[in-house]
Amino acid sequence: MQSSIPSALFKNFLGQSPDWYKKFIVLCLIINPILFEINPYIAGWALVLEFIFTLAMALKCYPLQPGGLLVLEAVAIGMTSPGQIKHEIIVNIEVVLLLVFMVAGIFFMKDLLLHLFTKLLVNVKSKIILSIAFTFASAFLSAFLDALTVVAVIITVATGFYSIYHKVASGKDFNHDHDHTHDDNVSSLSRDDLEAFRAFLRNLMMHASIGTALGGVMTMVGEPQNLIIADRASWDFGEFFVRMAPITIPVFFMGLLTTFTVEKLKIFDYGAKLPENVRDILTAYSKQLDSGRSKQETVKLYVQALIALWLILGLAFHLAAVGLIGLSIIVLATSLCGITDEHQLGKAFEEALPFTALLCVFFAVVSVIIDQGLFRPVIQWVLTYDGKMQLVMFYLANGFLSMVSDNVFVGSVYINEVAAALQNGAITRDQFDMLAVAINTGTNLPSVATPNGQAAFLFLLTSALAPLLRLSYGKMVYMALPYTIVLTLVGLAATYFVLIDATAWLYDMHWINHHVADAAAAAPAAH
Repeated sequence: MQSSIPSALFKNFLGQSPDWYKKFIVLCLIINPILFEINPYIAGWALVLEFIFTLAMALKCYPLQPGGLLVLEAVAIGMTSPGQIKHEIIVNIEVVLLLVFMVAGIFFMKDLLLHLFTKLLVNVKSKIILSIAFTFASAFLSAFLDALTVVAVIITVATGFYSIYHKVASGKDFNHDHDHTHDDNVSSLSRDDLEAFRAFLRNLMMHASIGTALGGVMTMVGEPQNLIIADRASWDFGEFFVRMAPITIPVFFMGLLTTFTVEKLKIFDYGAKLPENVRDILTAYSKQLDSGRSKQETVKLYVQALIALWLILGLAFHLAAVGLIGLSIIVLATSLCGITDEHQLGKAFEEALPFTALLCVFFAVVSVIIDQGLFRPVIQWVLTYDGKMQLVMFYLANGFLSMVSDNVFVGSVYINEVAAALQNGAITRDQFDMLAVAINTGTNLPSVATPNGQAAFLFLLTSALAPLLRLSYGKMVYMALPYTIVLTLVGLAATYFVLIDATAWLYDMHWINHHVADAAAAAPAAH
C-alpha cells in the first residue's frame, strides 16, 4: 500500500504529460536550489531557459503548472520576492485587464467577425492574395489596436471556420452542438481535407500574427513597450510614427514581400490551399446564414458593427485603458444582444483566464531577471560602443534578449537605462532619440522568432486553437523563420545605413523636433 502511494503521486503529477517530461521538471526543481547556492546569476539564467522549455512543450502540458512550480521554488529560495512579482503585475496591469476583458469582449462579437471573414474567405480564391490581405489587415489594425486584441479576433474567426467544417465532416448539421476537439466522428474521406484545412488555417494564423508585429512597431499604441518608450522620449503619436518610419516602412513592405514569396514557393510549410470541399461547405454555411437570418439576428450584426466602431475609435484615440474598453464591449454587446445568463457570460472568459494566470507566472520570471541582474552585463557592454555601431548593437541586443524573454520587459529595461545615461550626461539627447528608435525596433522585429518574444504569439500558442491546428512551439518557430530573417536583417540594415541620415533629413524638414537641451530630456528618466 505504502509503495503504491509514490507511484500514484507520480501519475497525478502533471497529469497525462509524458513521464520523461515529469522527470525533467523534478530534476530542475532539485538542481535550481543547488545552482543558486553556487552562482545566483547562472541559476537565474537556468530558470529562464527552463521556463522557455515549458513554453516549447505547451502541447504536452500547459506551461502554467510546470512554470508555476519553478517560480514558486524561485520565490522560496530567494531568487525573487512576492513584492517584486506584485510590482511587475501592477506595472503591467493594462495587459492583465486586456486579457481578462478584451478577449471576452471579442467573444461576444464573433457573429459579426465570422460573417465578415467568411465572406472574405469564400470570395477571395487566390491564396496569395488572401494571405497578403490577412498580413496587411493585421498590420493595419495593430498600428491602432493592441496586437493581443487583433490576434484574439483572428483566433475567434479561425476557430469558427474550423468548427463549421468539423461539424459537417462529423456528419452533423450547421446548427448542431458539437465537440470539435476530437476527430473520432470525422469520416475517413474527410480526414485528408481536414488536415489540409488545418494547414491552410495555420498559414493564415501565422501571417496574421506576423502582421501584428509589422504594424505594432510603427505607432506608440501598437505594443505596450512603445507607450513606455514614447513616454520617456516625450514623443506624441505623429513624432513616434515619423521617427520609426526610416526602419518600419522598409520592413513593412519587405514583410509583405516575404508573405508573397513563401506562399508562391510553398516553403516553410506555407502554400496550403483551401480544399474545394471545405470551400463548398463554408459557402453553403454563408448562404444558409444569409437566407435564414431573422430580423433580430440582422439587428445583432448591426449592433456589433457599431460596437466594433467604438472599439476602433476608443483604442485609436486612447479614450481609456484597453481592458476598460473591453469591459465596455462586454456590457454593450451582452445587453444589446440579449445575453443575460451568467453561464453564457462565463464561456467568454474560459479562453483568456488560463493565459492571464500564465502571464502572471511570466511576470514572476521577469522579477527573477530583475533581481538577479541577468541583463545588466549586456546593457553595460552595449553602451561601450559609439556612433552607428552603438545603434546596431542596441538593436541586436534588444532583439536577442526579446527572443528569449519578453519584448515589453526588454524594451522597458533598456529605455530606462538609456534615460539614466542621458540624465548622467553619458549621451546626448540626439543619441537618446536614435537609441530609442533602435530599442523599439529591436524589441518588436527580431522577437517574432519565438512565441515567448511577443505576448500575442504566446497567446496564440497557448490558445485552444493551437492544438486543433497542430500548431506547436517548434512549428511556430519554423514558420516564423523566413520572417525572422527578413525583418531582422532589413531592420538592421536600415538602422546602420539609413537611420542617422534620415533623422537629420527629418530635422531639416521640421517633421520632428531637434532636441538641443539635454537637461530637458532627463526628466522622463525619473519615472
